[in-house]
Amino acid sequence: MSSSGLPMRHFLAAHADAFILEGLISHLKEQHNSVNSAPSSGDHKGKLSHELIAGAAAYEATKAYNKHCEKHGKPVDHAHGKQLIGGIAGGIVDKLAETKGLDKVEKHKAKKDAEQQAHSYYDKELH
Repeated sequence: MSSSGLPMRHFLAAHADAFILEGLISHLKEQHNSVNSAPSSGDHKGKLSHELIAGAAAYEATKAYNKHCEKHGKPVDHAHGKQLIGGIAGGIVDKLAETKGLDKVEKHKAKKDAEQQAHSYYDKELH
């Protein structure tokens, strides 16, 4: 039995999403820290993987989205919220691609990955 009186398997099942989400946020934050501690590439020769850039962008997007919601309230519908957080992630990838030296293909991959990760966060955490 858990401290809440539920059998342990029910307690774990009920809290599995929270554990998974906590791991996702921790992973995205690590990627964010790695990207932001990497030197900028004025000549665009430094390379970071598109996956790392995507994770950093998704993390920044979740922070920006939460700040937006605190200031303006949550979007009226699920589709609008996902569109908003995906757009934020894409914009952050654009900024990081310029400073971290991604080519067009890597930038496109990073945008798709960042949007998917931000959407996943939105689905699990916000709706």
